[in-house]
Amino acid sequence: MHPRPPQQTFNSDGVAIAYFDQPAPEPDAEPVLLIHGFASNAAVNWVDTGWVAALAAAGYRVVAFDNRGHGESEKLYRLEDYGAPLMAEDARRLLDHLAIRRAHVIGYSMGARIAAFLALAHPERVASLVFGGLGINMVRGMAGTGPIAHALEAPSADDVKSQAARTFRVFAEQTRSDLKALAACIRSARAPITAEAVASLAPPVLVAVGDRDVVGGSAGELAALIPGARAFVIAGREHMKAVGDPTFKAAAQDFLARHRL
Repeated sequence: MHPRPPQQTFNSDGVAIAYFDQPAPEPDAEPVLLIHGFASNAAVNWVDTGWVAALAAAGYRVVAFDNRGHGESEKLYRLEDYGAPLMAEDARRLLDHLAIRRAHVIGYSMGARIAAFLALAHPERVASLVFGGLGINMVRGMAGTGPIAHALEAPSADDVKSQAARTFRVFAEQTRSDLKALAACIRSARAPITAEAVASLAPPVLVAVGDRDVVGGSAGELAALIPGARAFVIAGREHMKAVGDPTFKAAAQDFLARHRL
């Protein structure tokens, strides 16, 4: 079990956002910002899976936060309080709060989508991008958000008929999430990311998705839309099991090493 770093809170335009900042031994260590997926949180997505320990051992300063509505961050219940472009501004404000001019950014699933909007809106803040758990469905969009919202609002997981939606409900219960806040988040307006938009991404990009991941879609198809991007297929993994895969961590660390600040 990996020890969880103590969390702090900062004010992101009126919303309390919980985060941790894992310092590196060297004061000039390159920062890596980690953005977790839907119904997860920084600790479950990045600490428990060994990412923070691996990156810290490699000499990086590791920063991660709980997205609004998730973990220890403030819970909001209106649709207009969510959406990836707005959540990307939480990430940008955290960099401002910590006086980090530029960082590598690794996002998983919903976090990859948020990372994309961060890089599109503020390319000067992002040194490199790793999209985990989200391939071509970044531009195609994710089907089934309505059933997931209904699953989160159901009296219990046993009342959910859809296997896929039930998986999200069970995971949300495991992470002790606020189900009402998550339902608002998943129902929020999903700003589209077009093929043209991802083609304009300025930082170097790695796309890493499990070969059994039907949620994220093909890594290769998304990477093909982004000039210079690299695809990495996480062998034998579906969406929920790919994040902690050691080959994914190794590929991401190799990628970061190739794109130093």
